Amino acid sequence: MKRREFISLLGAAAPLLLWPLAARAQQPTKMRRLGVLLYSTPQADPQMETIRRGLRELGYSEGQNLVMSYHYAEGKPERLADLAAALVRENPDLMLALGGDVAPFAVKATSTIPIVFVSSADPVQLGLAASLARPAGNATGVTLLLDDTASKRLELLKEVVPRVKRAAFLWNPDHPDNELGEAQRAAQSLNVRLQLVEMRGSGDLDDALRAVTDASCDALYVVSSRQTVLNIPRIVDFATRNRLPLAGGWGAWARAGGLLSYGPNINDMTRRVAAYVDKILKGAKPADLPVQQPTRFEFVINAKAAKAIGIEVSPLLLARADEVIE
Repeated sequence: MKRREFISLLGAAAPLLLWPLAARAQQPTKMRRLGVLLYSTPQADPQMETIRRGLRELGYSEGQNLVMSYHYAEGKPERLADLAAALVRENPDLMLALGGDVAPFAVKATSTIPIVFVSSADPVQLGLAASLARPAGNATGVTLLLDDTASKRLELLKEVVPRVKRAAFLWNPDHPDNELGEAQRAAQSLNVRLQLVEMRGSGDLDDALRAVTDASCDALYVVSSRQTVLNIPRIVDFATRNRLPLAGGWGAWARAGGLLSYGPNINDMTRRVAAYVDKILKGAKPADLPVQQPTRFEFVINAKAAKAIGIEVSPLLLARADEVIE
């Protein structure tokens, strides 16, 4: 082909080559509105930044094609019903509810606006979904709950600290889960006695910790719920001062100074929330999206905490851990 013919052909093709880019640039960007219901604040909620990051990775940019309206209770649960109602009046494209103690207020407030939730409790027992496989209503999301983790956590505690005979089981009876039953079955086979210690709110913590001391427990098993997670520093400090090996529900407990944790990868579960938000904004119906359970789990050992309370962790166990904190 002669040079002049090539230039002429290239000139004729240039508009065709540039058309897809131009077409994309001319397409209007649809602004989507996401209403967010929180127990604490956007700054304090540990999951919010991961969700925002996940949405950015999926192409959402606040102020350009996404508006996020935050309604938060600042730690006052009595405000959640009014905040949920206010969000519904804004008529967002989708509502995001973070927490098993938050999501029921969103579900009660609307049966038409799609809802994506995160819950550490059982969504079926909470009334958020008819079943995990088929939510049936206008809400779906992720649950951090998987029954098998309770027995596995207790098994790991006994393996790391074979001398454990009496473990305090710190839990919130109002938190709908099956952790107690699973832990009791595991405790029987492990020859460990569970001392049940109730904590419904932060005001119960002093009495709960006193009960652990009075019962002469030699370990502390903490069920993760809103109230126990909010008090991680105090609970871990108590365990350290009393030289009690502490087993918690996910990595935050071990990273805060507890002996070990075994549970879901929280960042992985939170990214799934962003993916569900994206699917629903693109037309999927919550009723058709199953509530997701954890598939990735982390075993974290805090070797520094073990040394502080006089426990020697075997090299074999350290090698099995997903993370060892030195």
